[in-house]
Amino acid sequence: MKAAERFLNYVKIDTQSVDDMDVFPSSEKQKNLGKLLVKELQELGASNVRFDEHGYVYATIPGNIDKKVPVLGFVSHMDTAPALTGENVKPRIITNYDGEDIVLNEELKVYLETSQYPSLKTYQGQDLIVTDGTTLLGADDKAGIAEIMTMAEILLNNPEIKHGTIQIGFTPDEEVGRGVDFFNVEGFGAEFAYTVDGGELGELEYENFNAAAGKVVFQGTSIHPGSAKGKMVNALLLAMEFQNMLPVNENPMYTENYEGFYMLNSLEGSVDKAIANYIIRDHDKFKFEAKKATFIKIADYLNDKYGAGTIEVTVKDSYYNMKEKVVPHFHLIENAKQAMEELDIVPKIVPIRGGTDGSRLSYMGLPCPNICTGGNNFHGRYEYISIQSMEKVVDLLLKIINIYTNK
Repeated sequence: MKAAERFLNYVKIDTQSVDDMDVFPSSEKQKNLGKLLVKELQELGASNVRFDEHGYVYATIPGNIDKKVPVLGFVSHMDTAPALTGENVKPRIITNYDGEDIVLNEELKVYLETSQYPSLKTYQGQDLIVTDGTTLLGADDKAGIAEIMTMAEILLNNPEIKHGTIQIGFTPDEEVGRGVDFFNVEGFGAEFAYTVDGGELGELEYENFNAAAGKVVFQGTSIHPGSAKGKMVNALLLAMEFQNMLPVNENPMYTENYEGFYMLNSLEGSVDKAIANYIIRDHDKFKFEAKKATFIKIADYLNDKYGAGTIEVTVKDSYYNMKEKVVPHFHLIENAKQAMEELDIVPKIVPIRGGTDGSRLSYMGLPCPNICTGGNNFHGRYEYISIQSMEKVVDLLLKIINIYTNK
């Protein structure tokens, strides 16, 4: 089965994860895809296929050579982002794309426009899978799963292709930052791994943000506005004051490449009490620590101004830049880059303005950079993926394995 066929089957299964849940996985429906993948892996003849109580899927493709080569792992995540619904996804294939705007939904007037997404024109002549304009597509990361599964099928059906032991892992809850909370690195058994969770063809990433979550609780004093003078403290205005004291240019809408940011993710409350949730990001560890210090310093200043206990701040680190753990094993990048070049794929080594399961796995003892899936515009209704790119990614995975086998 081709990667695109698999992908079209997988996106029919709603696996959207949910923020701020105390259970794991955050949505039970993610296990529906996990069960399907287990069945498919068993039917393909993979070894040691298992599906644990947390919803992880693991499998092994046994090596078929005598010499010792590194045990490689390939990892993708099953959940889709909470940003937009993944229920009732209705993908459509645009064959031989003509390079013009694409009508996603005429009734709702949703268009995938080349003026807004100029890179779309580079796919002229290819076959694109798009949404119907009401849901996300789910290429992040069901494309990665489909590509890994197709790679597995090729290796298992063609024993003449020599390779070392290959480990496969599919995770839940990556989109809500908990993808490897219960990942069994030791049981996985790989020495090195790649997450197949990147964007357009050629992306190769071994740097990501250092990340923290900031929660700010503003305690106000509510009183009838008719007698509020000198007595009312409006928690919502405190939240606005806090936000306005953060550096204006360190907002994601003004940053790119290695530039970090503070982002107000949510604000809820009333005059009496308000709660703001932030994410704090920077590639540079020193700048990251400085951002967190600034965040706390602003709260201290406002507590001095309005009284102790007016503002409570909690800052919790989420994940760190994988570069520190990957660079000592730079063959992971060199071999992936060589594989791309041998397949006439132009390598695009760029920093991730986010994180992947691989960033945390790298700190858990499994160096794990990220490679492309071929998808574009993740997390929204304008998401699309090229079928030809998916086929190339399958070739890329096989080529990486070949390079490690023959080094």
